[in-house]
Amino acid sequence: MFICLYVLFCFVLFDCLFLLYADGQSHLLEAGTEVNLAADGFCQSPAHLAACGGHAFFLLWQQQTGANLNQQDWIGEAPIHKAAKVGSLECLTLLVASHADIDLRNKNGETAEDLAWAFGFLDCAQFLRKMKHIQNRKAITQLSYSLHDDSLLKDTEARQKRAYESKRSISKKRRRSNGMAFSFH
Repeated sequence: MFICLYVLFCFVLFDCLFLLYADGQSHLLEAGTEVNLAADGFCQSPAHLAACGGHAFFLLWQQQTGANLNQQDWIGEAPIHKAAKVGSLECLTLLVASHADIDLRNKNGETAEDLAWAFGFLDCAQFLRKMKHIQNRKAITQLSYSLHDDSLLKDTEARQKRAYESKRSISKKRRRSNGMAFSFH
């Protein structure tokens, strides 16, 4: 099973690399190219170009080699904006799963969701809206838990302090100069 999946992955990767050569993006594969280095005068990294071309496998490769998925180009667009403009749901899914910033805005103040709506990619826009809603709900839940945990911690500390003080005041034992303890009754 593993071998079949590996062979399939190799074929898909080969097809992706062939498409990169066919699209004139072969310079992305040259030895010594840094993963976040702008490949052109418009500050477009290889991740930008992969997302713009809808090349999810190449984008995955970039992500795994340490690409900054929130890096913005000269117009303030990150790979998530590029994927939304071309309607690549595969690239958007990968970017969201890799924790790319959904709320990142370009220089015109547009998010990837705004661009997906504007370019008519309704499935992409709805996906981004749903993911944003899930992230917001998760953030609220985490905030609620952290507030709850802080109050528990403070309550526990207060109880421990009260218990220590009550034990100290109840103990009426005194030490004599010879080290023996005795009680007052």
